[in-house]
Amino acid sequence: MALGDGILVNGAPATADELTCLALINYGAYTSMRVQGGGVRGLDLHIERLEASAVELFGEAVGEARLREFMRGAVAGQSDCWLRVGLFSPEIGPRNPAWTGRPEVTTAVFPPPPPLGEALRLEVRTYGREEPHIKHAATFGLIRARRAAQSAGFDDALFVGPDGLVSEGSVWNIGFLRGETVVWPCAPMLAGTAQAVLQRGLADVGLEGVVEPVRIDDLDSFDGAFFCNSATPAGAVAAIGARAMTPSDEIIQRLRAAWDAAPLQPI
Repeated sequence: MALGDGILVNGAPATADELTCLALINYGAYTSMRVQGGGVRGLDLHIERLEASAVELFGEAVGEARLREFMRGAVAGQSDCWLRVGLFSPEIGPRNPAWTGRPEVTTAVFPPPPPLGEALRLEVRTYGREEPHIKHAATFGLIRARRAAQSAGFDDALFVGPDGLVSEGSVWNIGFLRGETVVWPCAPMLAGTAQAVLQRGLADVGLEGVVEPVRIDDLDSFDGAFFCNSATPAGAVAAIGARAMTPSDEIIQRLRAAWDAAPLQPI
């Protein structure tokens, strides 16, 4: 494989200089998604995320048509894969942060990853990602938290703020169940694309979704909890700390049905 063949920048193989920038400077944003038959569930949400991040981090949008062009080129000939789309600029670094303009677009394709797992046991960690509303490239904190949780005998980490508000997990969102209501936490966090796809389809499977502040002290008021991201649309949470949280299999299946019913939007 030639240098850069695995990562494309603006549709062309990445150069050595571009790869060096990507390796050494983590100022950027990205999104990742499952591609099936040339389509993606919630593709509009991924594009909106990229465009909002481009404007906030670099000062200029990429343009939906341009993003789609690079995405189509990256997945050409592959009917089922995992696509990561990122934004960066070689003009920006610690000594020269002020550049403004349209960012470069990276694309990379991988085999679809397996689900994160079933019946996760979560360790509560007081932590909040920097600029949590952005899916940015600075992943040290969440990897560190997940690593520490697994070292302590858990499967993953659930983030809670100093005020006790539950926000999100390491690489996923969490939902709590009260009867046939999904309660999404209200706190600084990344608005997940899988979360939004599920919310769109809840009514069709007999559920409703609300957003409320959720504190660790509130866990006894819920029937269960689940986690979601693009690789695992709905997975059961077995426990949060010492508190069992396992939801009914029937509710998990309804959540998965809401995901499966979402249309595959063509790239």
